[in-house]
Amino acid sequence: QVQFVESGGGLVQPGGSLKLSCAASGSPLEHYAVGWFRSDSEVAREAISCISAADGATYYADSVKGRFTISRDKNTVILQMNNLKPEDTGLYYCAGRGLWCGSSWSAGRSFGSWGQGTQVTVSS
Repeated sequence: QVQFVESGGGLVQPGGSLKLSCAASGSPLEHYAVGWFRSDSEVAREAISCISAADGATYYADSVKGRFTISRDKNTVILQMNNLKPEDTGLYYCAGRGLWCGSSWSAGRSFGSWGQGTQVTVSS
C-alpha cells in the first residue's frame, strides 16, 4: 500500500521561499496524480496544487498562482513556494489519486494515503 511522506517545511520570513518534497513508499510515485493541501486553524483542508501522472498537467489554487510551482520526477513531487505570505502558513500534506488530477482535484475527492504533513510558518 502506498504511503506519502512530506518534507521541507520550516520557518521563513514573508517574501522568502521554501521547497516542499513529497515521496512515496510501497508503490511507484509515477503511478499517481499528486496533490498538495494545506490546513490551519481556520480551514480544515485547502487544495493548493496538483500534478497529473498521465500528462504532467498542473493545477493551482488562485491564491498561489504565480508564486508556487509544482513539478515531478520519477520519485518526488516538488512544491516550490516563492514570495511566501503569512497566509501561506499551515500544515502541508501531499496525497495521491489515480493518474489524473481531474476537475474535482480542488475538492480533495478520491485522494488517499495522506502523509503526516510538514509545517510551514511564514512570519517576521
